[in-house]
Amino acid sequence: MQQAPAALAVALALTATACGAAGERAADRPAGTPSGTVRSPAALPSAALPPALTPGQARTALITAGDLGEAWEPTRGAATWRDEVLKTAAEGTARDGCRRLLDALYTEDLFGGSAAAAPRATAALDDTDTGAQLHYRITSYRAADLDRTLTWLATLPDTCGHVGTRAAGAAREVRVTALTPPETGDARVGLRVTVRDPAATEDGTLTVDVIAVRIGDDALSLTHGTLGTPSGTATRTATETGTARLTEARRQGRAQV
Repeated sequence: MQQAPAALAVALALTATACGAAGERAADRPAGTPSGTVRSPAALPSAALPPALTPGQARTALITAGDLGEAWEPTRGAATWRDEVLKTAAEGTARDGCRRLLDALYTEDLFGGSAAAAPRATAALDDTDTGAQLHYRITSYRAADLDRTLTWLATLPDTCGHVGTRAAGAAREVRVTALTPPETGDARVGLRVTVRDPAATEDGTLTVDVIAVRIGDDALSLTHGTLGTPSGTATRTATETGTARLTEARRQGRAQV
């Protein structure tokens, strides 16, 4: 009868030893390393930010005026239609999704205003022949959060397809339609946004093409706007060239870690 306590003590000691060893093995494994399962970047928890491209690495992924043709050059300043049309239309709409979209187009900030999601590098280019302006950004953030923005953008043709706005005495008609982007990156979305003054005697319609592409935990976004129709060739070239450069910047950046 006296052997039971001794046997129990041995069992407890063995259990404690096993737990301690398991704890040591867990401590040796890097934090956040999954055990037994593999998840895609978009499924990873949002608790920690992934390694970001440095500003220098991101700058190598930017497009340049030379990529788009002779008529393009570095911007000389914000286009007049940014305040006269975009800002006025944003202030005049009460529909949340439309207001958020127009605000994002005005600020060029598709992926949110937090410091963590701030763009790593930016470029702004002007087409001197047509007056078009193209803004391009590289953003590093959590893949799941980037995907949430892409999902929201994809809903806008349905939730903000056609809306009228009025601000500062100016009426505007806003339309949002889907735009098919090049088949690049891990996830992508495209939109065409038009803002029209129904009282204008001449064609004063602003058209802005929007493309966003995610590659892992980095993304590129561009807005290409003009009082007329943006060049599809310029939009496609910027998207495809930018995706290739961002892919290479990611490869080189990860190799240096």
